[in-house]
Amino acid sequence: MGYRTAITGALGVDDQQPFLRAGFAVHERLHLLVRTLDELPHAPAAALHRGHHRDHPRVLEVDGAAFPTFWRLDQPGLADALSATPSARFRVARHGDRDRTLIGYAVTGRAGPRGYLQRLAVHPDHQRGGLGSALVVDGLRWLRRWGAKEVLVNTQLGNDAAVRLYESLGFRHREEGLAVLRLTMAEVS
Repeated sequence: MGYRTAITGALGVDDQQPFLRAGFAVHERLHLLVRTLDELPHAPAAALHRGHHRDHPRVLEVDGAAFPTFWRLDQPGLADALSATPSARFRVARHGDRDRTLIGYAVTGRAGPRGYLQRLAVHPDHQRGGLGSALVVDGLRWLRRWGAKEVLVNTQLGNDAAVRLYESLGFRHREEGLAVLRLTMAEVS
C-alpha cells in the first residue's frame, strides 16, 4: 500500500514486547507521571471555556506552535484525543478582552477511576504565566468530581518545562515510563 514506516502509540514495557520481537525499535521514550486526586493543588485564576468544534483550527495552530513536528496533532489526531476515553473535557483559554485569541487548551479524559491528561498546549508566547497550571488543575477538579482516583500524563524525554509543571502540581514519575516504537519497512517492488 506504499507505507514505509509504522509507528505505535505510547506503549508500556509489557505492551512493547510483541512489537520489539516483530522488528520495531524504540523511536521516542516518554516520562509517565501519575498523581492521586485526594488533594488538589491551587492554580492561578484563568478564564477557561468549553472547547467547541469551531475552535479546532486555532487549537491546531497552538498545538503546532507548542510541539515539535513529530508530536504535533492534525485534525484526526485531535479527534482521537477527544474520543480516546468514554468521557472527556475539552477546555480552551483565550487572550485579552478584544480579539479573544485562543492561546491554550487541554483535553482531559476519564475511564472509570482513572483519568488521563490527554493533551495540554499553551502557545509559546503565553507560557510560564500560569495558564498551563490552570488548565491542568481544571482537568483534575473535573476528574475528581466524576469519581476518578488518579490521573496519568506522559511527555517526551527532554520536555523539561512540562515535567517541571507536572511535578509542581503533584505528579510523580512512574519508573517504567513509556515508549513509541517505529518500524521502517523495506521497499517492495
